Amino acid sequence: MDGSTPRLPKWGSVAECDGPTPWLVVDEAGEVVEPIRRYLVEFAARGNRPSSVRSYAYDLLRWWRWLRLLDVPWERATSAAVRDYSLWLAAATKPGAVARTTSAATAGTVNPITRKAYLNDRYQPRTVRHALAVLREFYEYWAELGEGPVVNPVQRVMRARPNAHHNPMDPFLREGRMRYNPPIPKRRPRTLSDEQWRDVFAALRSHRDRALLALTLSNGARASELLGLRGIDIDWGDQLIRVIRKGRRAEQWLPASAEAFVWLRLYLAQADPVGPNEPIWRTIRRRDRGAGLAEQSLTYDALRAVFRRVNSTLGTNWSMHDLRHTAALRMSRDPNLTLRDVQVILGVRGHGKVSTGGRFVVPNGGQVRSPLVAV
Repeated sequence: MDGSTPRLPKWGSVAECDGPTPWLVVDEAGEVVEPIRRYLVEFAARGNRPSSVRSYAYDLLRWWRWLRLLDVPWERATSAAVRDYSLWLAAATKPGAVARTTSAATAGTVNPITRKAYLNDRYQPRTVRHALAVLREFYEYWAELGEGPVVNPVQRVMRARPNAHHNPMDPFLREGRMRYNPPIPKRRPRTLSDEQWRDVFAALRSHRDRALLALTLSNGARASELLGLRGIDIDWGDQLIRVIRKGRRAEQWLPASAEAFVWLRLYLAQADPVGPNEPIWRTIRRRDRGAGLAEQSLTYDALRAVFRRVNSTLGTNWSMHDLRHTAALRMSRDPNLTLRDVQVILGVRGHGKVSTGGRFVVPNGGQVRSPLVAV
């Protein structure tokens, strides 16, 4: 590569479909890209969620566009092509569907209230690492079939003696990192103080939003987990909610504060009746989707719009994930909860390390209350 940053050709797209895989990559003529299709079928068959299949499809589409720029077939990709791809991702500007308007002035700057940086138009290190991980798995799949490059172009930097001190009672671990993975700086967890939380709560416009955010702060559930709640997932007597955990798709009952259930009761009292197997979170405005005016299920994009209104009012850039961090910090400071208890409630036990979740135990210069009391 020279010193300039090339632009990828606008080739192909990701299309939703019915079949073994919910998403496919098609070329300019609308024909399915067969190597990607076969891999995505395998990826979906392993139990991965449709959103993960979609994410992998977009990563592979971007890689295919890069190979077209280099005029290199996918099965002849080399480590040098991956190196240049990693450099390009670090320097390129993300293509946007629409140009920035009000956010153009704040992109890449730090908010003085939250001390969080606004996202800029560059690919973040985590995005680059994810893109390389997808390519590594894609070429590993084809190597198992005896096709594709003889050597995986996404190589690892290995130690001189991998698993040199391996315990025979434990499984072998995959050592080494991707050769061109950018480092990820360690960040302090993003949390809200009690005063900042009160400001956010006061800026909410409806009982629905108050109930949803109060539940998040109470037990640290992810946005996607809360948006999947149905009427049957609410245990009013024991003040528990049942969520489907991200990744493992396991059911788990989580405790919530009494105040969160009060707001939930107020919201459901003014909404249309909710059946046992119907989603409880719905839009406030009724829309006609072909069956007359009716409330629609609340989506993640609609939830982001709630935060956009709050942030516009307060001059902040908070997100739902910041509330999850705040709940984790509160739980880690609760003397009645162990670190393992925090892991179970947050749903991070699958990481396999007791230290997971310990990064939330950091000083913040203020008193933090129990997460299961008043929010």
